[in-house]
Amino acid sequence: MGKSLNEIAEQLKNAKNIVNARSASEKDVPIQLIYAFNGIGKTRLSKVFKELIESKSSLEEEEGKELANKKILYYNAFTEDLFYWDNDLANDLEPKLKIHPNIFTKWIFEDQGQDGNVIDNFQYYTDKKLMPRFNTAFSEVTFSYHRGNDEYSDNIKISKGEESCFVWSIFYTLLEEIVNVLNIPEESERETNQFDNLEYVFIDDPVSSLDDNHLIELAVNLAKLLKSSKSGLKFIITTHNPLFYNVLHNEFKKVIYKKYILKKEDEGNYELVSNQNNDSPFSYHLFLIAEIEKAIETEQLKKYHFNFLRNILEKTATFLGYDNWGDLLPKMEDGRVNPYESRIINISSHSKHSGDEIVELSDADKRVLKFVLAEIKKNHKFR
Repeated sequence: MGKSLNEIAEQLKNAKNIVNARSASEKDVPIQLIYAFNGIGKTRLSKVFKELIESKSSLEEEEGKELANKKILYYNAFTEDLFYWDNDLANDLEPKLKIHPNIFTKWIFEDQGQDGNVIDNFQYYTDKKLMPRFNTAFSEVTFSYHRGNDEYSDNIKISKGEESCFVWSIFYTLLEEIVNVLNIPEESERETNQFDNLEYVFIDDPVSSLDDNHLIELAVNLAKLLKSSKSGLKFIITTHNPLFYNVLHNEFKKVIYKKYILKKEDEGNYELVSNQNNDSPFSYHLFLIAEIEKAIETEQLKKYHFNFLRNILEKTATFLGYDNWGDLLPKMEDGRVNPYESRIINISSHSKHSGDEIVELSDADKRVLKFVLAEIKKNHKFR
């Protein structure tokens, strides 16, 4: 029986730490790592979890609430929404990224003057020559690019990936400070008591628009920081990115933590599946095969399962060194690929307009999907 997101949030809140480390080099760290497809409800889960931890009355008073009373820090799509562009459409001279302040940005910039660390973290993931400049009120930031001589481009609009890195750099700078402060066991000896009531950090997909190299760096640095935490602060990380999930898995090998897969069964019902007994990295293509086979068994094949099939073909072709995923499709007697099978996979896994998407499949399309999957598994020896 599926659960609502509220029940999933309760499950995460009530999760007990994993005890009995497998070796003396391992320690128990309150980290829960969750994989889910895009669109499943990760961001909604982070919002539901926040509402579960913070009382309704305190949420209504969020703007004026003191940092010292906060129980949860979270990073998700709503965090990025605090930052928005003023493109100076009238003059086209000075696009600026506006910052909608909250208690966390106020503390990191105004109270602690951590803008230098934010800039360092931002340039680490982007480019040392890309320079953010804050106004005195820390309500907006402009960007310039220095070429190493007297030439520079001022007032530029950065890319979406660079913007995501900038927002993450603010959050990460704050998180570093929180972990370092709370690692001092005696509250009276901490440089600030603003975080004494903090219990949870919820991080939802901080890897949007990042290339693989920067994604790996971000995952390694995040894992190192979380492993250094000694205060009992609890961390929940959700992601749709298999590489990010696997890098964190590998980095957490010396700690005991919980890992899950979040699945959506039907509208409003979810399942949080433990992946705890699997010590190997998350095999995304095998997960997709299992999802298609489950849909075949329950007679629930939909159009999006062709997306899964194409993804399996693309990853297998890359791994085996083929130029085209179509080269993996089963061959006819004359050695050629059946053009209908190639075409239906291509058409069904792409749509120019999401509104044109038809989720139901014809019986002929279902037969193609079942046949191609069975042939791929047999020909390429999937187990």
